[in-house]
Amino acid sequence: MASKKNNVLTIPTGLPLTVTDLLTHQSPKSDSDTLRGTIQRFVFQNDETGYGVARFLADGETESITITGSLAALSPGEPLEITGSWNEHVKFGLQFQVSSYLPIVPSTLDGIANYLGSGMIKGIGPTTAKRIVEHFGLGALDILDEAPDRLTEVPKVGPKTAEMIAKGWQENKAGRDVMVFLMGLGVTTHFANRIVRAYGDRAVEIIRKNPYQLADDMFRVGFAKADAIGRSQGIEPESPFRIQAGLLHALSQLAGDGHVCAPRPYLIATAQKALTVPDAVIEKELDTITAQPSPKPIIAAQFHGRPDTCYYKADLHHFEGFVAEKMHELLHTPKHIPTIDAVLGITQFEEHFRFRLAEQQKAAVAQALQGGVVIITGGPGTGKTTILRALLFILDQYRVHYTLASPTGRAAKRMAETTRRRATTIHRMLKWQPQGGGFEYNRENPLKTSVLVIDEASMLDTVLAARVLDALANETSLILVGDVDQLPSVGPGAVLSDLIDSRAIPVTRLTEVFRQAQKSLIVRNAHRINVGEFPYLPTPRDKPTPDFFFTQKEEPEEVIRVIKSLVQDRIPFKFGFRPLQDIQVITPMRRGVLGTENLNQELQSLLNTHTKEITRGHQVFRVGDKVMQIRNNYDKDVYNGDIGIILTLDPEDHEITVRFDDRVVEYDYDDLDQLVLSYAISVHKSQGSEYRAVVMPIHTQHFIMLQRNLLYTALTRARELVCLVGTKKALATAVRNDQMTRRWTGLKHLLVEAESRK
Repeated sequence: MASKKNNVLTIPTGLPLTVTDLLTHQSPKSDSDTLRGTIQRFVFQNDETGYGVARFLADGETESITITGSLAALSPGEPLEITGSWNEHVKFGLQFQVSSYLPIVPSTLDGIANYLGSGMIKGIGPTTAKRIVEHFGLGALDILDEAPDRLTEVPKVGPKTAEMIAKGWQENKAGRDVMVFLMGLGVTTHFANRIVRAYGDRAVEIIRKNPYQLADDMFRVGFAKADAIGRSQGIEPESPFRIQAGLLHALSQLAGDGHVCAPRPYLIATAQKALTVPDAVIEKELDTITAQPSPKPIIAAQFHGRPDTCYYKADLHHFEGFVAEKMHELLHTPKHIPTIDAVLGITQFEEHFRFRLAEQQKAAVAQALQGGVVIITGGPGTGKTTILRALLFILDQYRVHYTLASPTGRAAKRMAETTRRRATTIHRMLKWQPQGGGFEYNRENPLKTSVLVIDEASMLDTVLAARVLDALANETSLILVGDVDQLPSVGPGAVLSDLIDSRAIPVTRLTEVFRQAQKSLIVRNAHRINVGEFPYLPTPRDKPTPDFFFTQKEEPEEVIRVIKSLVQDRIPFKFGFRPLQDIQVITPMRRGVLGTENLNQELQSLLNTHTKEITRGHQVFRVGDKVMQIRNNYDKDVYNGDIGIILTLDPEDHEITVRFDDRVVEYDYDDLDQLVLSYAISVHKSQGSEYRAVVMPIHTQHFIMLQRNLLYTALTRARELVCLVGTKKALATAVRNDQMTRRWTGLKHLLVEAESRK
């Protein structure tokens, strides 16, 4: 029988009992065993939960075993010491349940080569690892420790690659030094490596001082993970330190849902879900925090006409207050714009283009030419683009300098195409400076322009609005153009609707749908939906061929089948649209059979059979994949919602390049969690973009997301074709549901208060 020495399972050589025997006979009677060996391959891996199933070859054995448990971000070929117990699975037989593990340094040539080539060290793939071991032998790891500059002696390893390998090795070594500390707190290897990358050699110091900082600083790290570490360090459930962290987390969570602030009951209820302590404990600490001298992490505010006190994180309180004050200043400062004869300018525009503006359009142009702050809002087909063209034509006649910008790259590109003038994203307009960690244009260095025009202004969140206004001189005119009936911004705030509701800013609301636009069933149905009317669903007898189609399917699996057929065959055959470039699948939700995650897997398998791929957790990336950036990365100059195509992929060095419209961006393995497949995207992520064709499932599976403004937003993303697939019941539910989720903001009240003080 296998024996245990120092609680390490050993299987004596020469005896009949091997790991194979363990798979077919009674497992060792032990509460906890330890094995050393190597992961051969993963059978299953879930990057979100960390759970994995893998085949593991113990040292000295020829037959592998199945191990299960939290195996986050480990790589095949990685040597480990695993601790756990043997369990008999009803279906899969004997398995080793891992309770904890530690990477170990191998001592054989093959072991070192496999270890270095496992993908855990940036710059070293299997081929490079083999060359390093062939050159340095058993001393390869010592060279990496003590003389990494000698890596250039290895064939085909240049100075740049050697530097990248040395850096990756040092980061990995730093992770080992902190691993024992973190594993003692129940932290997985994957999480530990992320912590080391974020904090470097200060990781232990930061976590001991404030483990809750992890939730603020690290992408996709929630309060629960940080709290588990804090509790394991002895932080009591009702500790003021923990309660404050929970309140800040609750406000961050609410900001993620679009709220800038939160009424007291709302905040307490949200915090209680994470803290699970009595409400009275949370309320007491909230009052203590807001009563303390500045700087306060949480700020209480009372607005006229609101019964509840609203609570802000300090940064959002600053940003929203700044937006209100700056808007007030812009409204009451004379502008650097000459006196323009609007009637003459409009006449010249009409004569030049042989086109007559409607009275509503003329009024909007005349209002904008007066200077100041102006809002132009309206649905599809109401003439926003025509107004913008007329306005820019007249400004050109008077040689007035203007700047055109939009929150997203695709919106900026469309703005440039429709106006035939240069337009840029707001982030590029402001020019991010990586060295200083801020924008080049700000209050000390304002934009050199007389007029700033921002299109798709409904996408402006509070923080981005503050950044824009910070870069505007008070003498600059600001024109905001957008559709206020669309979904609000992804980030916190409802800037455009708050500005309109304040009644402090001149607004032109366009309501007339022009004859040209009325030919489009997309436009007509969008307006029907926006006023609560069921859309017209065409029949095969309708002439000419409509641009709006609905296919009735009850079962989600049938919905998927039709969507795949539309994207791959039917739309390309009938309309000549390209599946990747011209057609976008948009869905209300992320989860479920008809959510983005499942639809992306289905469409990737259908549209991209390329065999060259990289696996990052549960996501597989292939050359030719359509991908989306899901958070702002100022250093790479890519932003949340940017869509691109994977151009190249290096499985050995775990690197890819992605083309985003006019630029190519490089990603290494650590950056890949910023990308998701985008064959299918959420309606929220589609904001600011326009596609030749939109295909959308509309099903009762999406019940909680079936809202009028969500459906309206999805339809208005399509320029030439909309195909809805699902049930009329779901469609009717969305049309009837005009109860938009309320966003808690204070901008309207702050602007009204500022105006009342003038």
